[in-house]
Amino acid sequence: MPQEEQRLTVKAKPWTSLHRLMVSLPIFIMLMGVLVSISNLTTVPWNIEPTGQSMATLTDDTDVTFANPTGEALPSKGTYQVSERYITLNMTSDGNLTQETGVRGKANKNGVQTIKVLIREPQGAAGKRPGVVFMHGAGYGTCDNSFGDVASDMASAGFVTAVLDKPVWNTTDVNRDYMASAKAYDQVIAYLRQLENVDNAKVGIYATSESTWISSYLLQDDPDVAFQILLSPMVFSPRQSLGFFVTQDFTLAGANDGYQSIVQRVFSADTDLFSLTNFDLDTLKPAAYAVPTFVAYGSKDVMTAQVDGVRAILHNAHQANNWDVTVRSYPVANHVLRLGDESEAGTPFADAYVNDLIDWAVGTTAGYTQTSERVAGAGLYQSIGLPGALKARRVGTIYGVIVHVAVVLLLIASTILGLVALGSKIALNAQWRRNRREAKRAGMLLPAKPVVLGFAHGFGGSLLTLTLTTLAAMLIFFAGLGQVIMGVVKLAWGGAPTETPGVMYWSWPVIQVVSVLVVWAWSRVFMRLIEVAWHRGLIQLPPRREAVRNIVTGAEPVLASTRLGRVLFWLVAFTMLNVLLFFAFWGLFVY
Repeated sequence: MPQEEQRLTVKAKPWTSLHRLMVSLPIFIMLMGVLVSISNLTTVPWNIEPTGQSMATLTDDTDVTFANPTGEALPSKGTYQVSERYITLNMTSDGNLTQETGVRGKANKNGVQTIKVLIREPQGAAGKRPGVVFMHGAGYGTCDNSFGDVASDMASAGFVTAVLDKPVWNTTDVNRDYMASAKAYDQVIAYLRQLENVDNAKVGIYATSESTWISSYLLQDDPDVAFQILLSPMVFSPRQSLGFFVTQDFTLAGANDGYQSIVQRVFSADTDLFSLTNFDLDTLKPAAYAVPTFVAYGSKDVMTAQVDGVRAILHNAHQANNWDVTVRSYPVANHVLRLGDESEAGTPFADAYVNDLIDWAVGTTAGYTQTSERVAGAGLYQSIGLPGALKARRVGTIYGVIVHVAVVLLLIASTILGLVALGSKIALNAQWRRNRREAKRAGMLLPAKPVVLGFAHGFGGSLLTLTLTTLAAMLIFFAGLGQVIMGVVKLAWGGAPTETPGVMYWSWPVIQVVSVLVVWAWSRVFMRLIEVAWHRGLIQLPPRREAVRNIVTGAEPVLASTRLGRVLFWLVAFTMLNVLLFFAFWGLFVY
């Protein structure tokens, strides 16, 4: 038998099931090896021990009392009527006042922001009064919609209070200039100090949540601040504080443990690459706790590391030789010391909180000696340890950016090419139908139906099935992650975790199983490509004469008879494999 004929005989012999398995299995193992390796290499060391920390308080009674040897009647909430007035300050981000008019709530082209300040003053209060400047938490609060109740209550107890529009200029929550914000708040402190009815040595601050990072810089810049009231202080760097908060809340919300890998990778991002330098602020310094300090927590606060936080505050205060630190913990209260869901309007403060902080501020500014326990109220509890070793990982961040950019661009390119193919098919079929009708009327030979993609050997169906399956897994992933995020937001507002976690719990293992099946299916597709190429003589040694030319021209297609079909197949296949790399980056191939 001639050699060419013998080779054709071998080529025509079909592969057995065992032969196909022996080709598919190594491909599957290699693909899984790559994906599992990526998942493990991008895993972040995550130490959140010890778990279940607690700190006992010295008494359940949160009252704050002082020795009053002279028996002087001290003011309390409601002692005075309160008057209100507004002032306007034009500030720049360096904290300087300017005559130039800015834009309220944001900076003008020269970086000037008009900041409106609401001043509340006790009517009929004799002598020079102590003052308080209120510092905003996260968001974009104004003087009109922030701190209204507590600022009025403190004014009714004899304090001159100032609530200002949050100084943000043209920044966002992720690139806020905390040092510049500290200078802006200090300008308002300076304004209070120069008022005739204010004792310039007794002006303090009331800082909540995010602003407790700002207050650290403020006290370093202005050590003459008389006192500070810290409501749910974040204490640690944003990377550690937010890493703790999100890790804890993912668990409380009922999310599958696998979603913790997302937290680890997000909070290990090297944000300096994007000129975002706030993640690693060094705010935990003795100077930030060198003045009399009142710290308040709520037992339902799911955002702060309370046990670690109190220990760090006391340590730094003592380092500054300050022993005047009072800690109060209130049962049922949330992150902003409110009772219930903060998303609902009119949610009240914890019952004794406002009275306690007013009593503390009145006694402290009067110079009296505190007689009540320093740490009181509900016991402090912390479910996990602070991720203190958390740090930026530059290589992982760069790889993650590449993967995500590639996936987005490839999805866009695949969608565009798919729409082009669909449009071509619609246009060519419409033209074919018109030509067919004309041929019938003329009695001519009917034209052949046009081929747009020309997929062969079932590759078109396989590509469609795998694409839809992979995209469905991606949709389930985002649905589960979205439900987790909404659960965390609900917890942060003071709501209760859901009893039926749903998608956020079962989606992770489902995606893991689907991903493995998709990888196996892709290995079978690649095996089929090899098999067809073998039968076409493309990968025989030597290759069959004319094999390459016939494949390129579509006479003997391996994938598709048209160039558009072949390009579409490889583009979509590469896109779906990059989606699997996306899953691997987020840890879905860690078992």
